[in-house]
Amino acid sequence: MIEPDFTQPIPERIGRVHFIGIGGSGMSGIAHMMLDEGIAVSGSDRSGSATVDRLIERGATVSVGHAAEHVPVGDERADAVVVTSALWPDNPELLAAREHGIPVLHRSQALHVLARGKRVVAVGGAHGKTTTTGMLVVGLHGLGVDAGFVNGGVIAGLDASSGHGTSDMFVLEADESDGSFLLYDVAVALITNVDTDHLDHYGTPEAFDEAFAEFANRASEAVVISADDEGAQRLRPLISHERVVTFGEHEDADVRIVEIRTGVTASCTLAVGDERIELEVGVPGRHNAVNAAGALATLVALGFAPADIAHALAAFRGTGRRFELHGERRGVRVFDDYAHHPAEVDAALTAARTVIGAGRIIAIHQPHLYTRTRDMAGEFASVYERVADHTVVLDVYGAREDPIPGVTGALVADRFVDATGVDFLPDWQAAAERAAALARPGDIIVTLSCGDVYRIIPQVLSALEDADDA
Repeated sequence: MIEPDFTQPIPERIGRVHFIGIGGSGMSGIAHMMLDEGIAVSGSDRSGSATVDRLIERGATVSVGHAAEHVPVGDERADAVVVTSALWPDNPELLAAREHGIPVLHRSQALHVLARGKRVVAVGGAHGKTTTTGMLVVGLHGLGVDAGFVNGGVIAGLDASSGHGTSDMFVLEADESDGSFLLYDVAVALITNVDTDHLDHYGTPEAFDEAFAEFANRASEAVVISADDEGAQRLRPLISHERVVTFGEHEDADVRIVEIRTGVTASCTLAVGDERIELEVGVPGRHNAVNAAGALATLVALGFAPADIAHALAAFRGTGRRFELHGERRGVRVFDDYAHHPAEVDAALTAARTVIGAGRIIAIHQPHLYTRTRDMAGEFASVYERVADHTVVLDVYGAREDPIPGVTGALVADRFVDATGVDFLPDWQAAAERAAALARPGDIIVTLSCGDVYRIIPQVLSALEDADDA
């Protein structure tokens, strides 16, 4: 992968921009907003998709595959080329941009361009960022504020992962993985939770914590942070901001969770000062009740009334790739979830338990990153063995990393105590057929990873139909 160069000056004016990997959820959202700004957009992606088709329909020029000639030069020269950290250094379009002296901007720098001069709310943390960002956007819309936003997933009801907005408010999901969350001029910083990760970038846990503390201390108006999460509380001595708003079940939390109720939806009773607020959002899981409390605390910090916020947040119905239903065959529902860390897997599967009744959970796990698989194989195995009824493990989705010898999905499967509860099947067709053969009416099959595991879902649905015909 490439190391982002955040010292690259950002052009004052951008009239034409080229995206390498334009089909990604974050990149496509920024591309749509650039189109909204009247900027000419071109890009490339390794394959076609519905996301790419939507950009083309809006006037973007998108090529499938990566080639140097895709980069606009000459009379139609791009003012900037936008990339992500997942790009390989030998990408021909990246090399072409550098050869022609075109500024290469990390996606976060492009987002910074869009957010300049706005009142920015940035959501950082290990887990729950996309969902909480979606809650904030839906909440602001319900409060009459047409906020601009860029999110890591499509927000149900808005059917978009980004929006231009007409107000001075801008909400964004901030990525800590490469330090890019420190680029933005933030008014309110929300920290959902902190789990030490991305040490390939930061080097040490201490450096990771210091980056989060800087993210908090740079906020111009307020910091909103969990009162319960161990990692978030570890940061507190490093946070010197004069206005810190806390949320959680801790008795001293400013927005205190009194009671949580879960089922098809998540609801909770909150104490905000002398007020008792009933809050419900249209997604399941205890973790989503906590996410909603964080969203409410953030909107309180922005000056809105708690009761009005709760009413607005009730319209939230989820985001793409967060326990998203893709279909049902012979009484078996197939879901997809973005969970790629043991804590996220635990939260996603625990939430699934609240909606399936007597049914069973068959999980399809795609390990994400070689380093994370190497370092957390035991934790993944422990969570899946405890919460799922059976787990099918695929091979590693390396994303921005080179393979590490000996690191495969088998590391996770081999750490199960009971080997009968897991299969390591790197062949996707075999994995789909195994999951379908295990499932019976009332069960759910759920794919979990931030890689491309969702692409196996058509195979799973087809295998379920074949099993029904057999």
